[in-house]
Amino acid sequence: MRMPVKVDGSALRDSKWSQYALRFLFGGIVTAIAGLVAQHYGPVIAGLLLAFPAIFPASATLIEKHEKQQKEKNGINGTVRGRQAASVDAAGSAMGSLGLLVFAVITWQFLPAHSAGAVLGASTVAWAVVSVFVWQLRKRGVYSATKAAVRSFARTKSGGLQC
Repeated sequence: MRMPVKVDGSALRDSKWSQYALRFLFGGIVTAIAGLVAQHYGPVIAGLLLAFPAIFPASATLIEKHEKQQKEKNGINGTVRGRQAASVDAAGSAMGSLGLLVFAVITWQFLPAHSAGAVLGASTVAWAVVSVFVWQLRKRGVYSATKAAVRSFARTKSGGLQC
């Protein structure tokens, strides 16, 4: 399924305050857990936990619910469409997380010895480049081809040897 990248401000009008509260709650829970992990294992391990998009769980469920409701308004069962929309959001989050990982590694390695502004600037550019590169790979089908190869391998393992 291909979905164009676009900015749509109408989603802000369609959102309810309870949806924002849910996102805030999930973000707070992930941050609190990271604080507990930092107390026990140290800030480096807790920092890895904070790389998890804190509002992703709430966003994915809200996207699924919104898409399902939109389809059901038209008299169509929207369960599949809701799940597809949530999966596209999850794929985007994963791509952005790879960029955040690059951001974190560059910042961690170079911040102690270099100017904070220069390191954060370089880290931000690296985040954007990696995220867009991964998105372009997926858009051009490299991701889909890899996924198909993995599925084929899984079928071979479960169904016996195929030559």
